[in-house]
Amino acid sequence: MKLKLSVVALVLLLIIAGFVCIKYYSYVFARDVHGEIVDVERVNQNTAIISANGSAPNAAAMFSFAVAIRDDKGEIVTASSEDRQWAVVHKGQCAEAKFFPYPFWQMDKAGTFHDARLLKLYDCPGKTPTTLGDSAPTG
Repeated sequence: MKLKLSVVALVLLLIIAGFVCIKYYSYVFARDVHGEIVDVERVNQNTAIISANGSAPNAAAMFSFAVAIRDDKGEIVTASSEDRQWAVVHKGQCAEAKFFPYPFWQMDKAGTFHDARLLKLYDCPGKTPTTLGDSAPTG
């Protein structure tokens, strides 16, 4: 009886773990990136303001950014983001960000990141501090 109960509990636990990993894949496998900001570009800077039907522009499109950070190992990690905090970021600053991967079953986007969240922004050690307006993202 104990063996059957433990097997049922184990199977139930595996089902719950599988559900959590599939449902929250991006959060479970999120990557923390620390390093220097290589570039931050506003995506669709002109088309975000002009809308086809004359209505107010889509907020997500207006605050869509492409982010590139060189991590401590030298790898440049890129992601898209709709986080408005990226609007104040400058090239040459250092950042701590969380990058969320697309799930592997989305074949066209597998292996890439989305929704980069800026956690911490600071001047890189050993560099002169950046002042606002020195190298702001275009757009």
